[in-house]
Amino acid sequence: MPDLAPAPLINGVAARDMANRYNRADFRAWARRAHSTGGCAQPVHLRGRVTHLDPQTGEILRHYSTAQEPGGTLRVACKTRRASRCPACAETYRADTYQLVRAGLVGGKGVPATVTQHPAAFVTLTAPSFGPVHSRRTGKAGGVVACRPRRDGGTCPHGRPVSCTVRHAAEDPRLGQPICPDCFDYAGAVLWNAHAPELWRRFALAFRRYVARSAGLRVADLRDVLTVSFAKVAEYQRRGLVHFHAVIRLDGPGGPDAQPPTWATLNLLKAAVDHAAGAVAVSSPAAGDVPTKEHVWGSQIDVRPITTTGDLTDTAVAGYIAKYATKAAECVGTLDRRIRPTDELTDLPVSGHARRLIAECLRLGAVEEYAGLRLTEWAHMLGFRGHFSTKSRRYSTTLGALRQARIDHNQHQHDDTTTGRLPFDDDQVLVVAHWRYLGQGMTPGEALLTAALTGKPMPALDPSGITQGSTR
Repeated sequence: MPDLAPAPLINGVAARDMANRYNRADFRAWARRAHSTGGCAQPVHLRGRVTHLDPQTGEILRHYSTAQEPGGTLRVACKTRRASRCPACAETYRADTYQLVRAGLVGGKGVPATVTQHPAAFVTLTAPSFGPVHSRRTGKAGGVVACRPRRDGGTCPHGRPVSCTVRHAAEDPRLGQPICPDCFDYAGAVLWNAHAPELWRRFALAFRRYVARSAGLRVADLRDVLTVSFAKVAEYQRRGLVHFHAVIRLDGPGGPDAQPPTWATLNLLKAAVDHAAGAVAVSSPAAGDVPTKEHVWGSQIDVRPITTTGDLTDTAVAGYIAKYATKAAECVGTLDRRIRPTDELTDLPVSGHARRLIAECLRLGAVEEYAGLRLTEWAHMLGFRGHFSTKSRRYSTTLGALRQARIDHNQHQHDDTTTGRLPFDDDQVLVVAHWRYLGQGMTPGEALLTAALTGKPMPALDPSGITQGSTR
């Protein structure tokens, strides 16, 4: 018989709060606002007013004040990309990223459909090994095989077995955890994460240099005949290291509107990736017990052509990149917020592996030689401080343009304030606005009601019954 018990975090506090909100006289207005935010789980609370004036006469054409809103505040969507914070806003971000990536592969959003004729590949760049970890491996027949079998067994210098014969399930919490935490190079791991953005920048430069040299051109002259366009997303592996997935496309001069030269082929693209990945490195200085380290890409470099049909289509690639654009380091078992000075590391709800990575960030963050890496500030991201989703200028449209189009559409649907003056050039309206930020979040009952009203997923409630970031 199925377990019909309510989720443990939908407790008495949340139930009473939900009933109180539902029974208030302004519930219908509150529900309309919940719908207008798209079911945002962490809405921003604003107080203020907007006045539309005729600039020639001073006549007030329209006046809005948040005093007429439930609670005297206007709630607007938080627009975060993180699904762990707000599933509703993260879904909007995911959909926008999907459209952005796909437009760069098949056209649309200002990109011509002829872009499908340009060489394009899905490239994965990974981190090197910092020590063996538990992993889920599959054999040639597709079945799950033993994690790390060793015929002669044996132990590491710390006395732990170096072999693991477990066939790990997909959700096994041991996945990504070191076989021996004391053998794992935690300093190397967090320093690699911290230098990953610079490693990508150098990879992109080396890629262009290789293409130019292959064509018999100077790098400065390459832009006159070819443009390298890309869209990239960072993804965390369970072991706590970031790796990058990128769509790399070869265009003619100026971007997707121009055909690339005939010598710009998929084979050249793959050769340039392989060369650039092996040619670049970033060094970090020695400090204390940490030696000088040279940070390079791992050996697992994957380059797969993107086609309109076949195993790896434009739709599949766009969906994959968009999916990971809404995630951070949650799969490692860390937090989705910054570590506060008042936090006790031993009390944080994180995995043991994540705790040691965070501790290493905090330790190295206090070292003068690594001050520029801001490891303490980015300890919750295990040292990585780069953008999760980036693209080159000419790849396709921008997230800002997609958001603005949505705003313009909504304003066109609702904004009919006018002076009525002709000709239309004289029909100008002056808008005077004043806003003040009050806070962010919802009470547990509001979170439950919003999820029920909009059909959006609800973020986990704190055991106390309070949603994170609530202002109530």
